[in-house]
Amino acid sequence: MARKALCVGINEFESLPPTSWLNGCVNDANDVAAALRQLGFTARDTTVLTDAGATKRAVMTALEGLVSSAKAGDHLVFTFSSHGTQVPNEPGGDREPDDLDEAFACYDIRQQGDQWDRDTVIVDDELRDLFATVPTGVLLEVLLDTCHSGTGLKDLDEIMQAQLLGRRPRFLPPPTRAGLEQARSLRAVAPVRTVDRKALVELTRSRTAASKPVLFAACRPDQTASDATFDGRSNGAFTYLFLKALRADPAASRTDLLKTVTAGLKEGDFSQRSTLEGPVKSKKVGFGQLW
Repeated sequence: MARKALCVGINEFESLPPTSWLNGCVNDANDVAAALRQLGFTARDTTVLTDAGATKRAVMTALEGLVSSAKAGDHLVFTFSSHGTQVPNEPGGDREPDDLDEAFACYDIRQQGDQWDRDTVIVDDELRDLFATVPTGVLLEVLLDTCHSGTGLKDLDEIMQAQLLGRRPRFLPPPTRAGLEQARSLRAVAPVRTVDRKALVELTRSRTAASKPVLFAACRPDQTASDATFDGRSNGAFTYLFLKALRADPAASRTDLLKTVTAGLKEGDFSQRSTLEGPVKSKKVGFGQLW
């Protein structure tokens, strides 16, 4: 059985001003990679991509290689810490109820017209299609420490509270006022929670019977994922608390890990609540275990 991982963390972005940069994403990637060593992942089989090394091409090439080389019995881990965003659905693409695709910012994210250039972000459809090719018997676990919708930014009280506590939301709105208004008008036609959660569920629902990935997300669709400070060091709140829970009880079920993370978020006065998506049986066994 092979154990292979791809850990991505992006604090700085080629075309974004420093005010939009983050602080804890690179630490997230390195910390997850270090934690995986304790679970049998070797340095040779763990790829860490950060900042300028984490362009869309680099991330997708590494992720496609991870998936294409997998064999039954392998354990794959993909973690991504960065900004989340949204882009309008492509004409002729898969129908989205709100006509918006969830997307994840890479180092080279740039503007195209009033929106973000799809060639510089990883769209949820791309991940879903790739995950659907994972062979039968391969365990793929995904940790997303980003926001995965734009709805959380409508809660200005939440954003202001986060800023007062020295935290930053891991979300990028559209790059222009026209783009923002377009996204808002598209969003207005569909129920928020149902639509956004669907994007996460689809990532774990294979189009074949081959593979069913397990996904931990940093927050619910109507919330923001926090870039925060713990003991003087920056991390994503979810990543920090997840790794802390895993160290404390490596045999804990995925559900129990989620409960521990939730307790830590409440104790730290974080408004976000992490989520777990995947087959019901997967939630009853531990991280790294098939069901």
